[in-house]
Amino acid sequence: MATTSDIRLGFYLVHSGEPYVVFATDFMKKAQSKGMLRTSIRNLLNGNVLKVTYRSGEQIEEADITHSKATYLYEDGTQFHFMDAKSYEQFFLPAASIGDQKDFLMENQEVDVVQFNGSPITIELPKKIVLEVIETEPAVRGDTAQGTVTKPAKMSTGAEVAVPLFVKTGDKIRINTETREYVERA
Repeated sequence: MATTSDIRLGFYLVHSGEPYVVFATDFMKKAQSKGMLRTSIRNLLNGNVLKVTYRSGEQIEEADITHSKATYLYEDGTQFHFMDAKSYEQFFLPAASIGDQKDFLMENQEVDVVQFNGSPITIELPKKIVLEVIETEPAVRGDTAQGTVTKPAKMSTGAEVAVPLFVKTGDKIRINTETREYVERA
């Protein structure tokens, strides 16, 4: 069992029998009362987000989460298929457990598989990945005068990302998969 002092960003816990990950925390203390830790947690099975408040020192069940490496193989419409890097066994995850990460998945890409009680439940992509711009409009002189310094670009995986005006079709760029933002040219 963990306590509220163990909770930090990325902490895995069990809430109502399901695994969650903490993605935001805020500690509050009012005069003459115990501190309260407000958290925003995301369900690892279905992606639902909850806001939960814990009293300072409260006991919290830590989730039995393990990580392993796998290679993304393909999507068949409703499921995403992967191959474990060590055992070479194939497994699939439903599209709901992959969520918006599907926009950055490429065939033969290595991903981190999150397992709860020994069963794969979701994946984690690398923080930054390199993708090719397959479609974007050319920059037009005078765009910056109106405050427009980015333009939409379609990536090789189908994702749309806002990029600076100097990025052209065919460029390879690095993207932050958490914020879905342009980082730099690759």
